[in-house]
Amino acid sequence: MSGARTGRKTIRCAIYTRKSTEEGLEQDFNSLDAQREACAAYVLSQKHEGWTTLSERYDDGGYSGGTMERPALSRLLADVEAGKVDAVIVYKVDRLTRSLTDFARIVAIFDAAGVSFVSITQAFNTTTSMGRLTLNVLLSFAQFEREVTAERIRDKIAASKAKGMWMGGVVPIGYRAEGRSLVPVPEEVALVRRIFEHYLALGSVNALRAELNADGIRTPERRHRNGRVSAGAAFSRGQLYAILGNPLFIGRIRHRDKVHPGLHAAIVDADLWDAVQQGLATNRRKPTATRAPEGSSPLAGRLFDPEGRKMRPSHASKKGRRYRYYVSAALIDNSVAQGARGWRIPAAELEAATGHAVAAKLRDPEFQAQLLGFGTARAEPSASVIASLSQMAELLEAPASAAGRDALRRLITRVALSESELRAEVSFAQVDHTDSGGFADLAALELPAFIVIAPLRLRRRGPELRIVLGGAAAPAPTPDPLLVRTLIEASRRVAAYLDPARALSISDIARSEGADVGDVSRSLQLAFLAPDLVEAILNGTQPVALTSERLKRADLPLLWQDQRAALT
Repeated sequence: MSGARTGRKTIRCAIYTRKSTEEGLEQDFNSLDAQREACAAYVLSQKHEGWTTLSERYDDGGYSGGTMERPALSRLLADVEAGKVDAVIVYKVDRLTRSLTDFARIVAIFDAAGVSFVSITQAFNTTTSMGRLTLNVLLSFAQFEREVTAERIRDKIAASKAKGMWMGGVVPIGYRAEGRSLVPVPEEVALVRRIFEHYLALGSVNALRAELNADGIRTPERRHRNGRVSAGAAFSRGQLYAILGNPLFIGRIRHRDKVHPGLHAAIVDADLWDAVQQGLATNRRKPTATRAPEGSSPLAGRLFDPEGRKMRPSHASKKGRRYRYYVSAALIDNSVAQGARGWRIPAAELEAATGHAVAAKLRDPEFQAQLLGFGTARAEPSASVIASLSQMAELLEAPASAAGRDALRRLITRVALSESELRAEVSFAQVDHTDSGGFADLAALELPAFIVIAPLRLRRRGPELRIVLGGAAAPAPTPDPLLVRTLIEASRRVAAYLDPARALSISDIARSEGADVGDVSRSLQLAFLAPDLVEAILNGTQPVALTSERLKRADLPLLWQDQRAALT
């Protein structure tokens, strides 16, 4: 018996504990200690199986289970991959994570390292399919509970702000927080009024910023959501725009797109506020065209082809119309005849695909909940963050507009393309510099950078590649106006040709329209186009390679299945 025990393999058990808030962690025996003690007792009960507790502590106090950005969890996963752990022990499965997506990633890491996972209050074994099903069911409820809690928090914040209450966050200059209201700070009130009055006199945020810097005016001390204290810094343009556009200074509270009367006192006169808003609106319109002209390429310098080479902006003109592209550097420096290889993609199409991919991520409830969890770990989350993310997503989904291009330029730091996916690296670091000043909540949160990966398919159309974005990031299909116009033109010609009262020949129709006889003849055959192809064109779901020009030039077969083969 003794020899058998000696030969039994030792199971090194790592105990992981987590608590969402920091409340009570200062106590001598807190929730993390209670979890660890219960887990240690369970490991001790399995001593006869060779189980032993590792001395390393993996405790995350004050971190949400909706994100994997936790220091102790990161150390645990690193030790698992390094082969230092044989089993991970938790009190409950939701202590490890409350996200199904994150759980799948964690279990994959455990499986790759041959590590078992045990929840001492819930009996299951991750090595069996039934155990995995049980875990997924439990995590589904854990995730549901987290999302319901987030909804309740958002509803509570909305109702409280409707009553004019201050719901936390970075306290604006001019006030100090007292409970659920704000109290003016006399020395800071004078600074706020000076900012408003001098902006009105100077008419420019740049000039205001230069004057404040020249006079040695610095920001008062402020405590941020992550605990960092800032003071004595020069005012940035983003900060000044946020101050000048904040209705809080006239005694009101903003929540999403609504503004409610606040419980706090105003420190800026309403007439002064209105004059400043009019000046901001006027100045905001003027520089837009010069800062982001119609032909600008917001992904310039940040786009890379599958070979890791930069794709440069380029353009071509045809019949007075300018067409923009992103082209692999090899195709710009050398010709195809010289053996150059690379990609050539329509710029507007690629910018739209990137914008839709990132917008889909920003709209994803799970991703939004993770960001709320990120804020919850440091301070009360602001529901206006969700509204700001949705507003940012709307801009990204309209990359043809100046504001949409500006959003792409500020958020996207790198886009890498491959044959099967689009990979965009996104950062909020430049959001606080936006001229609109409408995303102060995102800037104040100091949100982490993230990566968006969207599946795509490439279709060659002539010398260029067309992108078909897949997955949740795929934009809603939009009809091609040229294709729709081609069908309408064909229907009109067919009606004229078949009208017995008019008795027009193909030559008559061509002569009346100043068109080519051959074009009219081919157009008439579209009356026999397969119904599903007509429906696809009207819905915008036709094959990527099907263009108006190709449809006009095609010799259309009579059989519908042959038409589909010829046009797809």
